[in-house]
Amino acid sequence: MTPEPTSSKGEAPKVLAPEGPLALGSAYGIELEYMIVDRKTLAVRPIADQLLSVVSGGEPVDFEEGIVAWSNELVLHVIELKTNGPTPSLAGWASAFQAAVTRINAELEPMGAMLLPGAMHPFMDPAHETVLWPHDYGEVYRTYHRIFHCFRHGWANLQSTHINLPFANDAEFERLHAAIRALLPLMPAIAASSPVVEGVVTGVLDRRLDVYCTHQSRIPEAMGLVIPDTYLDQAEYDEKIFVPLRKAAAALDPDGLLVPEFLNARGSIARFQRGAIEIRVLDIQESPRMDLGVALLVTSVVQALAEERWAPIEILHALETEDLRKTFDACIASGGEAMIEDSVLLTALGRGGPMTAADVWRELLEEVRGKSAAWKELGPSIEVILDHGPLARRLLAALGEAPDHERIELVWRRLSGCLADGEAFLPAPAIPAGGPSGRGDG
Repeated sequence: MTPEPTSSKGEAPKVLAPEGPLALGSAYGIELEYMIVDRKTLAVRPIADQLLSVVSGGEPVDFEEGIVAWSNELVLHVIELKTNGPTPSLAGWASAFQAAVTRINAELEPMGAMLLPGAMHPFMDPAHETVLWPHDYGEVYRTYHRIFHCFRHGWANLQSTHINLPFANDAEFERLHAAIRALLPLMPAIAASSPVVEGVVTGVLDRRLDVYCTHQSRIPEAMGLVIPDTYLDQAEYDEKIFVPLRKAAAALDPDGLLVPEFLNARGSIARFQRGAIEIRVLDIQESPRMDLGVALLVTSVVQALAEERWAPIEILHALETEDLRKTFDACIASGGEAMIEDSVLLTALGRGGPMTAADVWRELLEEVRGKSAAWKELGPSIEVILDHGPLARRLLAALGEAPDHERIELVWRRLSGCLADGEAFLPAPAIPAGGPSGRGDG
C-alpha cells in the first residue's frame, strides 16, 4: 500500500464520514477526469474497464485506494479520480491525486497506454472512435446515446474537474447557489484548456464548454442557459427545474432510466440527496496540482460571496441570467482577455470596471488569499495561471502558427509529461517539428 501523501506541513489529507448534513464551507469533493491514450500514437484507448479489472482483481468496478477512488465514465477511454468522500481541506490532495496518476500510468504501461490531461483530445474523431461503457449502468448510457447521440464532441470528447460544495439547509443552499451562479461566468477565464479539436485551432479557448452548451439541446429543460436562474430553496428548484424536466424527458425515456437530478446539465447542479452543489464548468488542467489550485481559488471566492463580503445576497439575486451568459460566452472564447462590462456582476464581486476577466481574478485572489497549508501548497499554481494565462493560452503559445498534426502531437506529449511529473505547463517557444517528444514515445 502506498503511504498516504502529506501536505507541505506534514498532515495527510482526510475524508469525512458525516452522520448528517455538512455545513456550507466545511468540506469539498473533487473529481478529475483523464483520457486513456496510446503511448505511441496518442490515439484514445477504450480500456478503462481493463484497467479497473486489473486493479480490482476481477470485475470492472469502482476501485478505492485509500482516500482516492477511481471510477468509469460514459466512454471507455476516460477514467475519473475523486476524493473518496468529502474532505475538510484541499491541503495534500495534489499529492494524493498525483500518486493515483502514477499508479494508473504504471498499470497502463504494459497495455501500451497512459493518461493524457486536457479537456478535449486534440485529434479524436468521436464519430468513429467512441466506445460507450458497456458494463454496470451501461443501459443508462445507451439510453443517453439513443436520445442525444453521444458519439460527438460534448459527450465523448470532454474531460473536466468537478467541485462539490455542501449545504446543510435551505438557507445555506440559497447563499451557496447564489454565490456559485455569480462566479460561474468567470471560471473559464482561468480554467480553459481546450483550444484544439480534430487537429484544428478553433479560435475558442474553451471549446469543451462551447459544445457543452448545446449537447443536451434536444431536451432544453435540461440545459436552460447553462448559467442557472436564481432559486431560493429546494422546493423552488424542484418546481422550476425537476418537474419540467421530468415531463420533457418522459416522452423520450418512457422507462424512466434518466434521473432528473443527473439529467440536469446546467453549469452548476444541485445534488439534494448529497446536500451539495456540483460545479461543472472547469476544464481539467495539466496536473492535479494545477486543478487543486484552481479549486482553491474558486471555492475561496464562492465562500466570500456566500458570506456577503462584497455585496448583500440581494445583489447576487439581481444578476440577470442572460447577462451572466453573455459574460460566460466571452470568457469561453477569450479566457482572461474577455472584457467584463456587467456592472451588477462587478458590484457583486466588489469591483469597479470595466476590466478584463484576468484582472478581476487577480484582484479577487489578493482579497481571498490565506495563510493555510493549502494556500502555501497551491498558491504557486494559481500564480502560473494569472501570470501566463489559462492552459489553453499556454498550449497555443507552444503550438505556434498553423500547427500540423505532428506539432500538435509533440505539444500534447509534453502535456502528458506534465501530468506524469505533476508539473505546470509553462510558456516556452513553439516546439519545432522533430523536437522533444516528451513521455510515452517508446
